[in-house]
Amino acid sequence: MASYIEDRTPGLVFRHHGPSPPRPDNRHVDSAADNTSRGRSSDPAAEEGIAFDGVTVRCWGTRGSIPSPGPKTVRFGGNTTCVEVNAGGQRIIFDAGSGIRPLGLDIVERGPNAIPIFLTHFHWDHIQGFPFFAPLYDPEDRIRVIGPKQKDIDVQNLFAGQMGPIYFPVPFSFVAAEMEFEHLNDGEYETGDAVLEVMRVRHPSFVIGYRITVAGRVICFIPDNEIDGDMYGDVGPGFEKRIIDFVGDADLLIHDSMYTEEEYPRRVGWGHSTFEQSLRLAKDGGVKRLLFFHHDPTRTDYELEAVIAKMRERAARGGHGLVVEGAMEGVDYTLEKRP
Repeated sequence: MASYIEDRTPGLVFRHHGPSPPRPDNRHVDSAADNTSRGRSSDPAAEEGIAFDGVTVRCWGTRGSIPSPGPKTVRFGGNTTCVEVNAGGQRIIFDAGSGIRPLGLDIVERGPNAIPIFLTHFHWDHIQGFPFFAPLYDPEDRIRVIGPKQKDIDVQNLFAGQMGPIYFPVPFSFVAAEMEFEHLNDGEYETGDAVLEVMRVRHPSFVIGYRITVAGRVICFIPDNEIDGDMYGDVGPGFEKRIIDFVGDADLLIHDSMYTEEEYPRRVGWGHSTFEQSLRLAKDGGVKRLLFFHHDPTRTDYELEAVIAKMRERAARGGHGLVVEGAMEGVDYTLEKRP
């Protein structure tokens, strides 16, 4: 049974499960989002006999760059980027880093059969778990992969390429699930009851962040973004205002916080933000809760705790009521439904 940690933020409860085992109007609709169950509930609250109609966010992978398992990262987790948003049993996956492997095993056990996967981009730490995603090899499953097209290379070829014989022993042709691939570089996308808005952010290649509205709540997922980077001319002018508006009034912001201010000068242009930059963005946008994400693979749990403690002090001094945490694998961030 999961343990519950109450928080002062209204409507927000944590359940910790331990370390992680186009339309013409530019709105896209996922017609396959019926989320047919395998006979067991895909809603973690319902699984434990709890009536709940809100939204639950779980991090299955919180690290950046490369997996970093071991005793020094067990608290915050060592898997690379993968986040699940669950609203009434509808499971929506964001990114396919190594964290998608344990998520896939959970889906095999609990369902559903129709699975949407939304990608922010195609760097290794965001796709490296995809070949190990167990539902790929089940002919009863339907998987829809949605992500930004990279110049003239489409999403399907980007995925099939990493399963070529040079990189992986099992060819893409062995995938048994019904697969669909779509491009999403701008605009909105509807899947089930959720509406997703996307925005191009500051990171090498074409990278997007997501603003998810479901059950009357707003969750923003921006795992790779260099807030203060001025070398990304392709994102267009006015980025600072647009990113603040994009995260505006979010109930939960999950944002790239890979570096400290002391580390950043040696890593300018690498495509990542600092803890302080993420905190500033959350304050400017009126965000209610900030999860520091995309943890540096060399940063230990002890070091992360120390940095986060300092950020909590700064947030408290600001008087904005902002709650800050470090994203942890196996923790459910549960938001009650809002009319």
